[in-house]
Amino acid sequence: MSVIRIVRSAALLSVAALALSACGSDSATTPAGGSTPSSAESTLTGTLSGSGASSQDSAMQAWIAGFTAANPDTAVQYSPDGSGAGRKALLAGGVQFAGSDSYLDDEEAAAAAETCGPDGALHIPAYISPIAVAFNLPGVDSLNMDAATIAKIFRGEITAWNDPAIAGANPDAELPDSAITVVHRGDESGTTKNFTEYLSAVVPEVWTEKASGEWPATIGNGENASGTGGVVSLVTSTEGAITYADASAAGDLGTVRVKVGEDYVPLSAEAAAKAVEASTPVTGEGRPAGDLAMDLDRDTAESGAYPLVLVSYHVWCTTYEDQETVDLVRAFGDYVVSEEGQATAAEAAGSAPLSEALRGKAVTALEGISVSK
Repeated sequence: MSVIRIVRSAALLSVAALALSACGSDSATTPAGGSTPSSAESTLTGTLSGSGASSQDSAMQAWIAGFTAANPDTAVQYSPDGSGAGRKALLAGGVQFAGSDSYLDDEEAAAAAETCGPDGALHIPAYISPIAVAFNLPGVDSLNMDAATIAKIFRGEITAWNDPAIAGANPDAELPDSAITVVHRGDESGTTKNFTEYLSAVVPEVWTEKASGEWPATIGNGENASGTGGVVSLVTSTEGAITYADASAAGDLGTVRVKVGEDYVPLSAEAAAKAVEASTPVTGEGRPAGDLAMDLDRDTAESGAYPLVLVSYHVWCTTYEDQETVDLVRAFGDYVVSEEGQATAAEAAGSAPLSEALRGKAVTALEGISVSK
């Protein structure tokens, strides 16, 4: 069974187990009276353009299809150029929203005030997914690894598949005496930021580099590729290769069970959502009221949590030039976080639905988007 099927199945289980889906449906075209009109009744018009994270591209295409089917006089365009490129495009005024696997840093948040109005930009969690440590090792579907082993592999300190650190945690696996080829992102990536953030938080004595969306220049081993699809394609065609990527794209590659506490936890939407529930809000200047950027507890020891997870945001301006755009932004944003929208993403990409509490906060935050004065 492929990873994506496992994750999709877990996404459905997580709805019941953790009450992650919402108790009602907010259609993108739901009027004040609360009924859901057909596409013929939609009065929304206009085009939204976005750029950013490739991790959420499968979900994004499903969201666009669902939203525009219900609102035929609208169009939504999204270019999966990477999280860093998306944030830069938003801050330059080139797109109306960014998809990003990491939130704006303090400097970017301050810069957003120039493009998005005095209250800056707003982070809305849209897509929650495990990050797979995925490998191509014929005959091996899964391996146990702790954070130190993962860090040493990607630093180039563990170079063979039968290294004692790997073999000791996997006594039943038939590990070859062959080289490990590390594949990392060559473009600025929110997935890289989340991956390195996890390693620097859990094993700072091994991963001494600062968490960053750009692969550390001090680590010269391995090969690189652009985008989620790029690294997965390279690993798929390279026996003995290993990478990190959004779980929805891992396909039939083997995956790592990550050690949390005393247990090795397999990736799943349920386990990723459990890790997200322990997150804390990001605070600081330049962040508007109701902003939903969050810091994850990467070194949690909670049973069943998978802390190698990404929360991919839609980053919106708090103000736009006209009411038509505001209406379209709110409607698309509402659809994405709705029960229907989250179920659509889970089916397309195996993501974990937002919790009811987080969805409610997202809807309230989107209501605050207004016309610039």
